[in-house]
Amino acid sequence: MSLLMAVRPSLPENRLLPVLQIAQQDPDPWLRALGELLQRDLGVGVSTEGASPLSKRCQRQLRGLCMRLGQGGRKLKLLQNPDPKEKEVEKEEEHEDSQKLGKRRKDPEEEPASPEGERAPKRFRCLEMEEEEDHEEEKTERESLETLADGGGASPIKNQTVVRTETNEAGQNLADAKGLVENVELPKAVQDQLPGLQQLLKTSGEGLEGTPPVELQLLHECSPSQVDLLCAHLQLPQLSDTGLLQLCFWLLALSPDLSFSNATVLTRSLFLGRILSLTSSASRLLMTALTSFCAKYTYPVCRALLGPVLQAPGTGPAQTELLCCLMKALEPDTQVLMLGQMLELPWKEETFLVLQSLLEQQVEMTPEKFSVLMEKLCEEGLAATTSVAYAKLMLTVMTKYQASITEIQRLSLAKALELNTTFLRKSLQAALRHLTS
Repeated sequence: MSLLMAVRPSLPENRLLPVLQIAQQDPDPWLRALGELLQRDLGVGVSTEGASPLSKRCQRQLRGLCMRLGQGGRKLKLLQNPDPKEKEVEKEEEHEDSQKLGKRRKDPEEEPASPEGERAPKRFRCLEMEEEEDHEEEKTERESLETLADGGGASPIKNQTVVRTETNEAGQNLADAKGLVENVELPKAVQDQLPGLQQLLKTSGEGLEGTPPVELQLLHECSPSQVDLLCAHLQLPQLSDTGLLQLCFWLLALSPDLSFSNATVLTRSLFLGRILSLTSSASRLLMTALTSFCAKYTYPVCRALLGPVLQAPGTGPAQTELLCCLMKALEPDTQVLMLGQMLELPWKEETFLVLQSLLEQQVEMTPEKFSVLMEKLCEEGLAATTSVAYAKLMLTVMTKYQASITEIQRLSLAKALELNTTFLRKSLQAALRHLTS
């Protein structure tokens, strides 16, 4: 299960879900909890509380410990005797845990419980509110991508739900963050370093070498909602392209790497609004920053950029050109990930162009994934009879992947191209005949 968690971004979700369902039948509570955590990351409706690998008794004791540690920095002291009712509850839960794990545990009397009526300090109550808000944000994002995950590798063609366009430029200015300020606060250490970070971004120059500023290490102490708020304070979407490239080089040099959630928030803040607002070709600095960031954080870029840009109503030649250039700059292992994401998206004219740029790189894919690609291509052919972009995509597939096309797939291609009315019709028919030779 630990291996599955480590390689989850590279696994097809439709193949991972059956494995997780089998894991839920295992009597080991730790294995089941890890399975539920994976299901939660996949966005299949598992509640966060139910996914905790800790027992209720352990959660309560940990909460009590946090409250005692947070009382003004005073030393720990012995507490009054626990309430008898709470003691009975602990015994019952201990008995349940013993049945599940088949092991004997110590008497809960040996472990101090939190005093009755003691209230958590203010900063811990804030943390609880932040966690609740983070869960709501993640739930909203998963709902927006639920349509993409449902298609999986089996039948993305049946995906008829329109994906909600993620053009929300959250964190682009302080006005957008007003709703977050009430319940989310930056960690004290980050607040103290905020002026220095703002000044650092204003004075960032051409020098791209060197280690990242120590202030950026504080990103590891922030939750996704706090990173979103920090992006608002730093006004990252308003950075110049030079400042953007400088910041990306610093972020890429951070150790340890950014978490998946924080990298997704940063991707959205740094690139999404900037790309959607393009009216001409992207600058060299923007392309360098995006390709470098994508090379290390491919899945966050897939989630925060690829789908939202392709599905945005305002996507035009500038955005399409940028994505095509990005596809050509990908490494082989990231090409497969991008292809899998695109197969799960609803297709339109711009998608044909970007997909063609990707497939021209001769992506190495499994027979199952290639079968999904061919199925989707044939289905789209019935609605794209006048699309030149679709015709060029089909020519690319039939020439670059000729050896992988089976006889059944060839017949499906012939049926899909039968109604094509573009000037490339004769070239398509010739490529089809070449498949049989």
